Amino acid sequence: MIDAHKLSIAHLTKRFRDLEVLQDISVDVPQGEFLAIVGPSGCGKTTFLRIVDGLEPADQGEIRIDGRITTKPGPDRAFVFQNDSLFPWRNVWNNAAMGLEIQGRLGAQMRDRIRALLELVGLAGFERYYPRQLSGGMRQRLNLARALAVNPEVLLMDE
Repeated sequence: MIDAHKLSIAHLTKRFRDLEVLQDISVDVPQGEFLAIVGPSGCGKTTFLRIVDGLEPADQGEIRIDGRITTKPGPDRAFVFQNDSLFPWRNVWNNAAMGLEIQGRLGAQMRDRIRALLELVGLAGFERYYPRQLSGGMRQRLNLARALAVNPEVLLMDE
């Protein structure tokens, strides 16, 4: 049976010692849908996203993407972290290309994709700049371009 949902989360629970951060969370997200999680600082939003991305294990529960159980990071997901997580020794172009390089997919077609994404996020003309030369907003837009470059099935964005 094919799962009609792009992302399915069932009975997700996470504890840090005696603190239960997530308790029995279940949600289904259909293909093409956006899901926003809103709550006060410290309520578990980032932990939830890290678990969905496979960066943090859940104590209980299950995460499925297209019906497949997932527990580790994979090329079907990309994460835009709350802090920009750019490599200071790599310029804008090379930071945007990082995920594709890791996946071994940085050919001519992907170079065109990076050019288009840098234009989309307003960074055309800044390809040779380094993160220290960019504003905070520019750094986050670069982080977004890097995540989009790998064409993920699920894009996770933390603030």
